[in-house]
Parts: sequence; C-alpha cells; structure tokens
Amino acid sequence: MRLKDKKVIALVEHDFEDLELWYPILRLQEEGAQVDLVGEKANYKYIGKYGVPAESAYAFTDIQAANYDAILVPGGWAPDKLRRYPEVLEFVRDMDKAEKPIGQICHAGWVLISANILQGKHVTSTPGIKDDMTNAGATWSNEAVVVDGHIISSRRPPDLPPYVKAFADKLAEA
Repeated sequence: MRLKDKKVIALVEHDFEDLELWYPILRLQEEGAQVDLVGEKANYKYIGKYGVPAESAYAFTDIQAANYDAILVPGGWAPDKLRRYPEVLEFVRDMDKAEKPIGQICHAGWVLISANILQGKHVTSTPGIKDDMTNAGATWSNEAVVVDGHIISSRRPPDLPPYVKAFADKLAEA
C-alpha cells in the first residue's frame, strides 16, 4: 500500500480510451491511492470508445489541484474535448508548476500541448500526434514510456504496464 494517502485526479470525458482510463485507476487503487474521476459534470456517466461507462465523482469546478498529488489524462478522443475546458488546463499547469506527477497516454498529449507545458520536455505519445508534440517544443521518442521529471508519457494500451508502474513509482516518491 505504498500509495496510501495519495490523491489522484483522473480526468474523464466521452470517448475516452477505455483501458487507458480504467487500467491506471485500478492499479493505483490496488496500491492504496484514492483516484477521483473528474469531468465537466459531477455524478455524470461518461461513455468510453468501446462502451465502458465511467461516472464522475466531481465536476471540474468542485476541486482544486492543490488538494491532489497527481493527475492522469486518458487517451482516446476525450483529450480533444478535455483541452477545451479552462479548468483542465489550469489543473495541468498547477500540477506542472508544483512538479506533481502528470500522466498522459496516447492522444492525451493534446491536453499538455494546450496547457503549454511541453517546451523542452522529452515525451512519447501515439505516433499520430508526434508532429503536434514536437511543434509544441517537446522531443518525441517512440518508446513504451518516457519519464521526464514529473511528466510520465506513454503511447498506447499495450504499453500500460510499464506506464502505470512508472507513474506509481513517481507518485510514491512525491
């Protein structure tokens, strides 16, 4: 239970990549972390790309990043929607300033791009947004997981085991 007393924001919006949301949540909970699903609306059922539901516990306006130890951004098509919420971008910027773990996988890099925190960072993502990541000032590598300080990035569902291990390791250090 090395993550006991750790609190994590897991962002949610329709069309999230089901495994990229649920696998990290379950693994972190297994290690004792409290993971709160946070969406535009509280107590609202969001549906993943493959039909798996996820009900938010809180709305973006209900929480403050300062009360959390880390943030997870799932992939799928949800990041293209999530990056349009000023509160989400503020959460990511606040976590970045405080050097708290930020986990992003697949298309989730879009949220970090919109938060303008990738300049000079080393990251990975789905190859489909490699140009977006490099145009935002990041150095991109085609690796299962890349850890650059407090930013933990990954490519796709087959990379979930090393990604979540790296995220949990960084959260345990925080």
